[in-house]
Amino acid sequence: MSPLLPVLLFAAMLALLTAGYVLFAQGAADKEGRRRLQAVRLRHSQSTSDRVEAQLKKAIAARRPRQDRLAGSGSRAEALALRLGRTGRSWTVRQYLYVSGGIALAVAGLVYLRTGSGMLALGVGVFAGAGLPHMIVGRLIGRRIAAFNARFPDALELLVRGLRSGLPVGETLKLIAGEIPGPVSEEFRQVVERMRIGQTMDDALQSAADRLGTPEFQFFVITLAIQRETGGNLAETLANLADVLRKRAQMKLKIKAMSSESKASAYIVGALPFIVFALIWSVNPDYLAPFFTDERLIVIGLGGAVWMALGAFVMGKMVSFEI
Repeated sequence: MSPLLPVLLFAAMLALLTAGYVLFAQGAADKEGRRRLQAVRLRHSQSTSDRVEAQLKKAIAARRPRQDRLAGSGSRAEALALRLGRTGRSWTVRQYLYVSGGIALAVAGLVYLRTGSGMLALGVGVFAGAGLPHMIVGRLIGRRIAAFNARFPDALELLVRGLRSGLPVGETLKLIAGEIPGPVSEEFRQVVERMRIGQTMDDALQSAADRLGTPEFQFFVITLAIQRETGGNLAETLANLADVLRKRAQMKLKIKAMSSESKASAYIVGALPFIVFALIWSVNPDYLAPFFTDERLIVIGLGGAVWMALGAFVMGKMVSFEI
């Protein structure tokens, strides 16, 4: 194998990473600038609602460093452990690494036996070992978070009814842990257990918010914290929060329905080259065999994959909306 091929592979990967960094960094810088300008405007505003919003954003920012630390900003192992915990399964980091290594070795062995190219087998094996478990864990997290957000407004309404009937907040949390099924019951049960062993309600709820990582539950935690400091009708506040969360979920569903056609087109356009490649490979393997042996065709194929990845990233950003 020519020594030029590893250099070209490294250059292609470096170009892909550089393009991704530029796109992400530019968006993050613009978003941070807008956030700071809005914070200054709210802080010096004469409107009461704007001042309340500024106080809410300040409370979120004050809690964020702790969440970042728990998310593993200082340790990748802690970040991975937290991510595995969000799936609701009793998986450990060691099990995850074993599965990733097994998938990488199996895929690399199959590709090498099929093509005889060590470099290609190594690249595909590493990609499969790192990507497939990450994708599966992400899908499980998304499914669990969606199930939690779907039942969380019901939990808030149950909390409102308990407060209006005269129950304290702690007893109502126990009622939610026993009545609402699914991830909501699991998270509130852990909150109740933390409170039972001596942890304060704010700390127990914040631990659950850090573990879930959802804005909906963070809204709930901040609402309780602000109400505890300023006073007021907690039942009415939580009822309004439940209504806001339901409208937020409805808006997400509307956006999902409106962007479904664009997403389907992006999936079809992105998957079509690989489907055609697989079909031709199954019919006439000798026709595509040079793609695994000829260095020029390998470089061309990798370049096409890089451009397709950039196109998929751009299409994904075009149909992704934040609420």
